[in-house]
Amino acid sequence: QGQLLESGGGLVQAGGSLRLSCAASGRIYSSKLIGWFRQAPGKEREFVARIRWSTGVTYYADSVKGRFTISKDSPRQTVYLQMDNLKPEDTAAYYCADTIQATTSPAEYRNWGQGTQVTVSS
Repeated sequence: QGQLLESGGGLVQAGGSLRLSCAASGRIYSSKLIGWFRQAPGKEREFVARIRWSTGVTYYADSVKGRFTISKDSPRQTVYLQMDNLKPEDTAAYYCADTIQATTSPAEYRNWGQGTQVTVSS
């Protein structure tokens, strides 16, 4: 599969939107799930959302349900995280990674990208 590379972070006001991208340098295998996580300073890495590459089935953390949407673009081997109605508490570094298990535990994910910073001002 190769590496995963996140992009799209930035500074936005509360209520605004951002779209993050997670691009694979190689082919994403159909057995994989791609997850988004976030980590704020001094806090543990937190699950945000995941998508099963083969079916597009998604799963979200309660804290982002209804505001964030995860999707995939198979020809581009890319997963997106559309973030709407952003709140200051969404401020964190956002990471993508892959797994073969339908899990929210970061310990079960591999091929972490370098992260992209999202800052939401109040």
